[in-house]
Amino acid sequence: MNPVLSDDQMKDTVEKFVKVLKKGKADVINVEQWGLRKLAYPIQHKSTGFYNLLEFSASPEMVNTLETEFRRDESVMRFLTTVLDKHAVVYNTRRRKGEFNKNKVKSVRKAEEEPAR
Repeated sequence: MNPVLSDDQMKDTVEKFVKVLKKGKADVINVEQWGLRKLAYPIQHKSTGFYNLLEFSASPEMVNTLETEFRRDESVMRFLTTVLDKHAVVYNTRRRKGEFNKNKVKSVRKAEEEPAR
């Protein structure tokens, strides 16, 4: 979303899209606000933007409705809607639970490196 927005405006805009999903009987699984980040390339002469992640389960018609709302809102610079396969759903669930903590990954690597006795 547009970096000119204040934090409150950005949160209100995200909440508006969550309400659109809930009104369409979609199941909102996760909402993450990643904050202000550098864009990979300039969009509308801006080099930064607010990144947000909305994870939801909905009918294809609801996805079309949501994308129409994204296009109508001037604060949304870019959006990407994807379908997750079963492996991505499991990964996202584990990521939300914090199973990919750096300390846990290191301890697993050490256990793998140790020779079997």
